[in-house]
Amino acid sequence: MAGWVDGRPVPRERLDRRIAELREGPFRGTLPVPGSSEDRQLARWLTQVILTEALCEAVASELGLDPVEGEPFEGVAAVELGSINTAAYNGSPWVRAVFAHVTATTAAPPAWRSPTPAGHRPPRHLLRHRVFPDPSSARQATSDDLDPLGRASLDSLPAAIAEELRRHPHGTLVGPVRDTLGWHVAIAVPDTASAPPPPQQGAALRPEPGSSRAPAPIAGGDALLDAARRRAFARWLDDMRAKKIELVPGLEHPGDPRQPDNHHKH
Repeated sequence: MAGWVDGRPVPRERLDRRIAELREGPFRGTLPVPGSSEDRQLARWLTQVILTEALCEAVASELGLDPVEGEPFEGVAAVELGSINTAAYNGSPWVRAVFAHVTATTAAPPAWRSPTPAGHRPPRHLLRHRVFPDPSSARQATSDDLDPLGRASLDSLPAAIAEELRRHPHGTLVGPVRDTLGWHVAIAVPDTASAPPPPQQGAALRPEPGSSRAPAPIAGGDALLDAARRRAFARWLDDMRAKKIELVPGLEHPGDPRQPDNHHKH
């Protein structure tokens, strides 16, 4: 077994098939050597994705939800949701269906909305950022190892790394900075090439429970509401996994400090 969801077994065959698909796919050259510590960590990570998918499949069935098509989460949105949750969301219409249901009535906390003068927007930067699973790999990172996030304000990043970027000169590689997502490394350069965009108007549309469309970021919509939805879903998943999912030895969470491959080694 790869694990249990609400007492129902999830066969190991699902994990073996997922690994085989990756090793036969276009990115096979980037995968770790079979049998290595990194390979075992990949299996653990994929197991969490598969069990998250199975959990949402069960919930969707219980609630009578329809599968949902939608755009994948990328960049900062993927960082906010977490790599396991993002992989499950991007790959499963049932995870997207549960996301739409769980977050249908989510609202951005009032504390997130600081009053600003009309027409004012926070300074925009060219951002590069990545979350690493351990401090050793984060310390070895260069700017080329980071993911380009385009033009955005520092507030679009997780608070821990955004605050550190503000304390350093522009263009400084900052990190590692730890929070619940992992070890952050980032670099920010002021975006002086483009004028500030006009203030956003309107609000993102809210889907009704059971809607067949996932609530995704909308151009000109409310980015804070989108972030609140992702946070609400991540917290819901954490709670449900703790209650419903049972792991097996050897396929623990990759970040579990009790498993032997948790720490980076040379």
